[in-house]
Amino acid sequence: MHFQRRQYYMNLLLLAYQSFGVVYGDLSTSPLYVYKSTFSGRLRQYQDEETVFGVLSLIFWTFTLIPLLKYVTIVLSADDNGEGGPFALYSLLCRHAKLSLLPNQQAADEELSSYYRNGFAPRNGSAPGLRRFLEKHKKMRTVLLLIVLCGASMVIGDGVLTPAISDVDPIVLHIQFVSYPGSVVLLSCIVLVGLFALQHRGTQKVAFLFAPIVIIWLFSIGGIGLYNIIHWNPNIYRALSPYYMVKFFRKTGKDGWIALGGILLSMTGSEAMFADLGHFTSASVRVAFVTVIYPCLILQYMGHAAFLSKNTFHMPTGFYHTIPEPVFWPVFVVATLAAVVGSQAVISATFSIVKQCQALGCFPRVKVVHTSRWIYGQIYIPEINWILMVLCVAVTVAFRDTTLIGNAYGIACMTVMLVTTFLMALIVIFVWQRNIIFALVFLVFFGSIEAVYLSSSLMKVPQGGWVPLVLAFIFMSVMYIWHYGLRRKYQFDLQNKVSMRSILSLGPSLGIVRVPGIGLIYTELVTGVPSIFSHFVTNLPAFHEVLVFLCVKSVPVPYVSPDERYLVGRIGPKEYRMYRCIVRYGYKDVQRDDDNFENMLVMSIAKFIMMEGRMAVITTTDDAGTPLSMRDYNGLADSITTRSSKSETLRSLQSSYEQESPSVSRRRRVRFEVPEDDDMGQQVKDELMALVEAKHAGVAYIMGHSYIKARRSSSFLKKFAIDVGYSFLRKNCRGPSVTLHIPHISLIEVGMIYYV
Repeated sequence: MHFQRRQYYMNLLLLAYQSFGVVYGDLSTSPLYVYKSTFSGRLRQYQDEETVFGVLSLIFWTFTLIPLLKYVTIVLSADDNGEGGPFALYSLLCRHAKLSLLPNQQAADEELSSYYRNGFAPRNGSAPGLRRFLEKHKKMRTVLLLIVLCGASMVIGDGVLTPAISDVDPIVLHIQFVSYPGSVVLLSCIVLVGLFALQHRGTQKVAFLFAPIVIIWLFSIGGIGLYNIIHWNPNIYRALSPYYMVKFFRKTGKDGWIALGGILLSMTGSEAMFADLGHFTSASVRVAFVTVIYPCLILQYMGHAAFLSKNTFHMPTGFYHTIPEPVFWPVFVVATLAAVVGSQAVISATFSIVKQCQALGCFPRVKVVHTSRWIYGQIYIPEINWILMVLCVAVTVAFRDTTLIGNAYGIACMTVMLVTTFLMALIVIFVWQRNIIFALVFLVFFGSIEAVYLSSSLMKVPQGGWVPLVLAFIFMSVMYIWHYGLRRKYQFDLQNKVSMRSILSLGPSLGIVRVPGIGLIYTELVTGVPSIFSHFVTNLPAFHEVLVFLCVKSVPVPYVSPDERYLVGRIGPKEYRMYRCIVRYGYKDVQRDDDNFENMLVMSIAKFIMMEGRMAVITTTDDAGTPLSMRDYNGLADSITTRSSKSETLRSLQSSYEQESPSVSRRRRVRFEVPEDDDMGQQVKDELMALVEAKHAGVAYIMGHSYIKARRSSSFLKKFAIDVGYSFLRKNCRGPSVTLHIPHISLIEVGMIYYV
């Protein structure tokens, strides 16, 4: 017991150490520009000690209430099986209430063991009326999706603005000291291009390297803050009283309210604590924040305020003027490195958000490169990386001033925080099943604080604040148009699926020639036969002996365990040899190009056939082909494994691997054998033999190559969204066969036109 406890604390400290380099880079570099942005506007005319005390009081209570109380204490507890971010909260809501816009979503994931891991099964909860209202009205569910997409879009905008403000500010100061002002933009662009060019290396190799940089930076600014407090104004602690906030607004009025757009930069990066939660644990993130982040940053803000209270002429300047001269250059170097780390963290978070959006059908298909074998969340997306680089360089060239970039940065961060607050209020009701009063208190308290800060930032829209709004509108339009197109395509398939009556009337041969082999028909439907099947056999009246309707689903959980990945069912009578398989992936799962996919699929169907043969009464599927319960399926797998260890006659899951020459290929050849089991009926043996022979004959992948067009009677907006927007995105994104890693030599595409 003592050893286990010691091991737990060692792992906790190790994760906390790593979190400094990934999670807290952005938050820890906020002192670089908070005071500079705050005193850069109208507040510049209030150059006195009382104003400085008021600003420090606002920073202290803002930093205490939002990052510490809201995120560390409350929001980190709302993880989705260890994952965080706006889409993690949305997936939690969709699992505990029917809020998804895609019908029949729960048919693919309701049997997962991790579906209600925290023990909160869906029920009416404390607000059944609110639940029914949201589930009944599609427009309200659409609004909820738009809110989530807005938060995700602002995170992407954060990925554009953070490198600009973090990397440009140290360069600007350095150029000011060496007196080459014309080189600011050029050097800034070189640093930014270099930063994005290194993204393909991944974050794993530099995690341990970046963590000590951030830790050294934090202790440096904490020590500098303590020195400035003692040297300049030891009475600065009095500014922690809320009384000075009241005096600040009485004195400055509207000017003080506008200055909140600079003060809110002190909490930017708080969302990263939740968005990057999948890399660590909530306990490690909390330990790092409470023990190092919070005290060091508070000391820095107090020390900076103590310096400004006695040097009011330095109010419009940045952090670097508060550094004692003997340690200036070492701290400057550490600050520059820490700023780069902060940028890396936000860029990585952007990749994760895009990956989650794509998995849940809200972003076009892009190439996802996994840079780590052990940590699924460490990914690299080339297209997004270069788009971010171009946008970031464009922002740097256009603005050239970190104050203007800070105005845009604040709007992006506050919007994400407001979205999180709203979703958390719904989590309190539907997931935690608390009284609606608790949700209203949470929403009103934190939402009002964040709304005040956001309103102040919106006043600076003409001074650079329009940038995140434009970026968010563009990315939201892309996400929603793609999701809308997929939803309309799914509804068309659902309404035009082939009826079981027509299939049964054709007989076991289906009225066509059945050739050896397995035909995998990809479809989005979890029940029924898609229209692509009838379209195929109409033009080519021949098909494979074994038909498998394959549905690949991204379910609203982070990861799906391998033994729960496949749901198998039967379509029609046994002699038809038609099956349905739902392959499920979590939104953080890695869909690798695995040679073993076909083998695992055949083994899953074999297990299903054997279990069906062992049951006294067939309870597999209805006529629509609903998959078998995974609980029964896994129970069969356990019994098969046990029997295989006791008897050599049961070899249905045994396979012989033939390794080819490494110089030719690393693909494994698998040959299945039918079990010699006396307890197994002859009908089951015949079906297994047919499956094995079909597998040896070869596997073909049939996929629809669809074109979606709006009907002539559709509105102009719908025609533009479908015929222009969705068509453009479909033509310029990765094809579904590439995303699903389908062997090109075995692919058959069927052209279809969808009029929606």
